Amino acid sequence: MTTRPRIATEGNWLAGLAAGALFAVMAAVFLGADLPNPVGFPGEGSITASIGYAMFNIDNMGAYPSEQFLVAFEIIDIVLVAALVGAVMLARREEGSVTGALTDGGQTIRRSLRDDDEGGDD
Repeated sequence: MTTRPRIATEGNWLAGLAAGALFAVMAAVFLGADLPNPVGFPGEGSITASIGYAMFNIDNMGAYPSEQFLVAFEIIDIVLVAALVGAVMLARREEGSVTGALTDGGQTIRRSLRDDDEGGDD
């Protein structure tokens, strides 16, 4: 007979109160913040060209003024994408590995043991 799962409440009260207090403080800060209305891009001009001029630090060519940190932003973007791809490649399981055999609930091992038992009774 199975029993009902129970919530472990020993020692979780302090962490729960801290999380609730942090949520209340952050909600008060965000709701009380005085944010200006968005203005968008006025007039005619190419936003893409302005970003390209800003990336190569060509002054007075873009239609819109921009920050000069776009190259650093793009380098960080490439590094983070490479780290994400590397993490996925490291987490992949190869076919026939022990980890792959154990993550299927032991079905592969059970089948191989059953096949060995059937063949060894001759």
